Amino acid sequence: MSVDALDVTFAALADPTRRAILARLKTGEATVTELAAPFDMTQPAISKHLKVLERAGLISRGRDRQRRPCRLETAALKEATDWLEGYRSFWADRYDNLDTLLNELKEEDTRHE
Repeated sequence: MSVDALDVTFAALADPTRRAILARLKTGEATVTELAAPFDMTQPAISKHLKVLERAGLISRGRDRQRRPCRLETAALKEATDWLEGYRSFWADRYDNLDTLLNELKEEDTRHE
């Protein structure tokens, strides 16, 4: 994933309303009206959030007769998760090294008592 795509993905995920929309879409597709229902904002405001999510590749919009359902797209989330995984592994290794050092220091203290 390019840095620009990561930037767009994380910028989209930075907003709690957009994260709530994604959480709702985990249960299945929904229309703009359905997605707007739990929020105290206008449908055009929800549509702006949806455009951000769509540009980031986190959702897609279909057409089903008069309905335009939105659905969750997982590829961008997977790429962001994969990128984060590298840092999780890095920090897990660091914590393991710290645990080893602390155990060595404890053993050394025990020997000097």
